Amino acid sequence: MASYSESQENMKTMLIGAVGVVFGDIGTSPLYTIKNCLSESHYPMDHVLVMGILSLIFWAITIIVTLKYVCVVLRADNNGEGGVLSLLSLNLRSASHKTKGVLFGLGVVGAALFYGDAVITPAISVLSAVEGLTVVSDVLTPYILFIAIIILVFLFFLQENGTEKIGNMFGPTMLCWFALLAVLGVIQIIKFPSILLALNPLYAYHFFMDHGFHSMAILGSVVLAITGAEALYTDLGHFGKEVIRRSWLWIVFPALILNYFGQGALLIHNPEAASNPFFFLVPSWATLPLVCVATLATIIASQAVISGIFSMTWQAIQLGYLPRMLVNHTSRQTIGQVFVPTMNWSLLLCAIVLVLTFKSSTNLASAYGMAVTGIMVITTILTGYLARNTWGWSWGRMAAVFGVLGFIDFSFFSVNLLKFADGGWIPFTIGIILWVVMTTWTQGKAVLNNQIYDSGKTLLNFVDRIRDDPPLRVPGIAVYMSSSPDNEPTSLTINFRHNKILHEKIILLSILTMDVPRVPKNAKISIADFGMNIYQVIVHIGYMEKPNITSIFEQCDELGLCLDMQETSFFTSRGIPISSTTAHMSAWREKLFIWLAKNAINATEFYKIPYKRVVELGVRLKL
Repeated sequence: MASYSESQENMKTMLIGAVGVVFGDIGTSPLYTIKNCLSESHYPMDHVLVMGILSLIFWAITIIVTLKYVCVVLRADNNGEGGVLSLLSLNLRSASHKTKGVLFGLGVVGAALFYGDAVITPAISVLSAVEGLTVVSDVLTPYILFIAIIILVFLFFLQENGTEKIGNMFGPTMLCWFALLAVLGVIQIIKFPSILLALNPLYAYHFFMDHGFHSMAILGSVVLAITGAEALYTDLGHFGKEVIRRSWLWIVFPALILNYFGQGALLIHNPEAASNPFFFLVPSWATLPLVCVATLATIIASQAVISGIFSMTWQAIQLGYLPRMLVNHTSRQTIGQVFVPTMNWSLLLCAIVLVLTFKSSTNLASAYGMAVTGIMVITTILTGYLARNTWGWSWGRMAAVFGVLGFIDFSFFSVNLLKFADGGWIPFTIGIILWVVMTTWTQGKAVLNNQIYDSGKTLLNFVDRIRDDPPLRVPGIAVYMSSSPDNEPTSLTINFRHNKILHEKIILLSILTMDVPRVPKNAKISIADFGMNIYQVIVHIGYMEKPNITSIFEQCDELGLCLDMQETSFFTSRGIPISSTTAHMSAWREKLFIWLAKNAINATEFYKIPYKRVVELGVRLKL
C-alpha cells in the first residue's frame, strides 16, 4: 500500500514537472494565435470566421499534437531519449549506405530548423506578453520594445546559473497558468455555450469553401497553436512517455481548448476585442496582473526551448556534427542540464535583432510558422521511415497514418511558404547556415581521418614497428588520445618522431560516442593488450553522457589495468588544417572547416584533463 502511495505521489510530481518543462511553449500560444489569425483575415469579423478559425485550431491540435506526437512519434524512443537527433540515430542503424546520406541530411536540417525555432520563440513569446500593456494604456506602447529587450537580457543572463534551481518553480507556476487559461475560457463559454459547436470539423470545411484562397493565409497562422509540439518528443528522456501523455491529455489539452473557445465566445459578443482577444478575457482592472503572469509564463516557455538547444548542441558535439565548444554541466544529478555559452549569447543577440526588426509579435509570426512546420515535416518523414523499416508496419498502415499526417504537415508547410518574404526566410536562413556548418564539419573530419589511414599510419603498423625495432623506454605512463582507434594517434607520431623514445607504459585512449543516449557500465570500456606494455583503451559513451577521465581510470583499475594519475602524462594533438592542392573539398568548405577547427576548444578543456599533466602538440594537417 505504501509503495502504491509513493508511486502515485511520484507520478503527480512528474506530471507537474512535465507541465512546466515540456508544455511551456505550446502553453503560451493562446497569447497570439487567434490574434494573428484575425490579422490575416481579409473579411470582416463575423460568426462564420470565428467558428471556422476555432474548428481549424481544435483539429490541428488534435491531429498534430494528440494523434501524431502523443500516439505515434513518442513510440520512437532511443533508449528513453527523444528529439530529432535521437530519431536520426534510430534510423541510421537500419538504413542502407545510400539511404544514410539522405537521412543524415534530413536530420541535420531538422536540427538546424530547431535552432531557428529557438531563436524566434523567446522573441515572439516575450513580445506577445508585453504587448498586453497596450490594452492597459496606449501611453505604454512606445516602451514595449524596451521592456521586451530588458526581459530577454535578464532571461539569457540567467542561463549561466543552470535550470536546476529555477526549474523547481516551473511546474507549479505553469500549472497555475493552465488553470488560469481554463478558468478564463470557461467564463466566456458559459456566456455563449453554442461556441462549442465549432468542434464539428464541418465548420473548418465551410470556412475553406467560403474564404477560398484567403483561407490559406489564416491556415498559416493556425499553425501557431501547435508551436512547441516538438518539445513533447525532445523532452522524452526527462519524463518518459507515460508522464508526457497524461500531462497532455489531463491538463494541457483541455486547458488550451477551453481558452481558445473562450476567446472565440468573447469575439462573438465583443468584436472590438479582436486587437488582442486574450487580454480582453479579463476586466480592465485585471489586465496588468494578467500581463505580469503572462510574461512569467513566456519566460518559462522560452527557458524550456533554450535549455533544449543546449541539450541538442551537446548531443551534436558528442555525435561529431559540430566542433567542440565550451559546455558547462549545471547539474550533478541530471547530465542533460548543460550551459553552452556560445549558443546562449548567439541566441540573445539574434532575439534582440528580431525584436528590433519586426517590432511586434504579429509581424514575427510569419517567421515562426516556417520553422515549426519544417520540423514537423522532417519528423513525420523520419518517423515514417522508422515505422516501415524497424517497426515493420505494412504499406496499408503507413498510408493510413503517415499519408494523412504527411498531407497535413505539407499543407501547413506550403501555406507558410507564402510568407517566405514576410519573415519566413529567417528560420530558413538559420537552417541553411547550420546545415552548412554541420555538413562541412563532418565532411572535413572524414577527409582528415581518411588521409591518416591512407598514409599507412595505422595503429597496427605502429605496434609492428615498435616490436621490430624497440626504442628506448623511460619511466612513467603516457596516454595518447585519438579520435580514431584504428589510426596511430597524431600526438604519438609527432612525439616519437622528435624524441625517439617511449614511456614505460603506453595507453592509446579513444573516447567514442555511440548512437544511444547512455552505455551500460559493463560495456563502456574495452582494453586490448598489444604486448610491450602498450595498451589500447576504447571508451564507449552515449551522446547524453559526459566523459570523465578520472572515472575512466577507476574503471581501468577494476579491469586490471592499473593507472596512477600522478605518474601519467597526457599527450594531445592540436590539429591545424591547411588548404591542399588536392580537391577533397570545395575551396569555400575548406576555408570554413579551417575556421571552425581553429575556434574549437581543445581536448584538454573539453575532457577536463588536469592542465599540469598535459603535453599538447601542434600539427598542420592538409585537407
